[in-house]
Parts: sequence; structure tokens; C-alpha cells
Amino acid sequence: MNAGGKSGLLAAAGAILLWSSLAALVSQLSALPPLLLTGSALLIGALVSLPHWRQWRVPWPTFLLGSSALFGYHLLLFLALRWAPPVSANLINYLWPLLIVLLSPLFDRRLRLGRYSLLAALLGFAGAAVAILSRPSATGTDGAPLGYLLALLAAIIWASYSQLLRRLPPFSSWAVGGFALAAGLASLLSHAVLEPAAVISSHDAVRLLTLLLVLGFGPMGLAFVLWDRAMKQADPRQVGVLSYATPVLSTTLLLLVTGEPLTLAIAMATALVVAAALLSLKAG
Repeated sequence: MNAGGKSGLLAAAGAILLWSSLAALVSQLSALPPLLLTGSALLIGALVSLPHWRQWRVPWPTFLLGSSALFGYHLLLFLALRWAPPVSANLINYLWPLLIVLLSPLFDRRLRLGRYSLLAALLGFAGAAVAILSRPSATGTDGAPLGYLLALLAAIIWASYSQLLRRLPPFSSWAVGGFALAAGLASLLSHAVLEPAAVISSHDAVRLLTLLLVLGFGPMGLAFVLWDRAMKQADPRQVGVLSYATPVLSTTLLLLVTGEPLTLAIAMATALVVAAALLSLKAG
């Protein structure tokens, strides 16, 4: 593996660690309407790249793709996390790593799915499924089919966007800040038109603001820059399989936030994800 590939995988690992906190943070910000939450977090995330604003200039097709992907993915995901049990919605949303691996040959004809890549993808998905489907709330009838559908659409959007990053004309990873700024402004404008104003007590204001800053600067700020570099420098098949660590870590954090005990299923899921990552390296 060359230096660029290793750097890309390290960037992917950083983004994955940050994204593992996304669902837990969003679950604690349910007092904010979805469009307001999406817009505020994206605008805060854009501040990460603000010192490099001169590198935000990209062709219009690139700008429209990036900003619409960030807007659509996060809005659909946040709605899914509210309308369906969060852990169940996480399972469907985290089909995007599997889609990245399996769709690689469609976006890049030079790539092929060998038996090790396919087996690694299946092992990783099995790890995510064990981590999430073991939850009682994920197996019962919850009456939230629309939430599940939105989570699936979010997964399709993110997998497609991640693959298309490799086909666009070269641009700086810091340009993602411009995407986030445009998507955030679109979200806030939509909030002003479509949603009622949020009513927040002074008692909750400091806590919500702190959580919002963490969400914006981390999973919806720095993680975008790292992910952009990962998808441009590393093999998307390896990045996709490595991404299966996200649902395992995310589920663990959700369990901690909700006060539920860690279970044997989490350990089993972690073992499957580690096995998938090792098999992916062999495939590479």
C-alpha cells in the first residue's frame, strides 16, 4: 500500500470515530426541529474550513453535488432517527458502507469485487446487524416505516456521493466547508418557512448549545474534510469495509447515553468488524 493509501485510510478512521458520536448527539438534541438542527450543525461545521475559505472555489456542478448531498443526507437521517427507533434507523443508514463496497465497480470500471472483498463486506454487515438487531426495539413492530425508508434513502445518497468524489475534477478537501455553508443556509431557510419556531428554556439552552457545537465541529465539520481525503486517496472498497466500525461504535455510545448495559452482542459485533477489516486488507 502506498503512502497516499495509508494516509487515506487514516483519514477514514478519523471520520469514522467522529461519526460514531453522531446518533448519540442527535438523540440528545430532540428539542430542536430537524431543519433547524441540520442547518445549525452544518453552519458550525463550515467554520472548521473557514480559515481555508480561498480553497472553497470549485466548479458549479461540484458545488451543487456536494451541498445537496450534505443537505439531503443529514436531513433524511435526522428525520429517520426521530420517526423510527434510533438504533434501528442506524442499521439501515449504515448500509452505506456496504453500498460503497458493492457499488465500486459501477463507479470505477478498474475495480473488481474479489471473493475476499465480498466476504469482508458481508462480515462487516453481519457485525453491524448483530450490534443493532440484538436490541429489542429494533426487532419489534414500531410503526415507523417512513423513518426506515428515509434512513435507506440517506444511505443511498451518502454511498453515491462518496463514490462520485473520485470522479469529480480535483478540488481541495477544505472546499467541503463551502458545501456545508450552502447546505446549512438552505436548511435554515427551509426551517423558517416550514417549521414552527423552537421553544427552548433557559435551563436547557447551555446544554443544547454545547451539544450542538460538538456535533457541528466534529461529526458535521472535521469529519467531512477527513472523509473527502479518504475517498480520494484510499481504495473505496477498503474504506467501505472499515466503515463498519461506525455502527458498532455508534451503537455502543447510544447504549451508554441511554444507560443500557453493554451486551455480549456488542463484543460479537466488534469481532466480526475486526475480522472484516483484516480480510479487507488481505483483499487489498
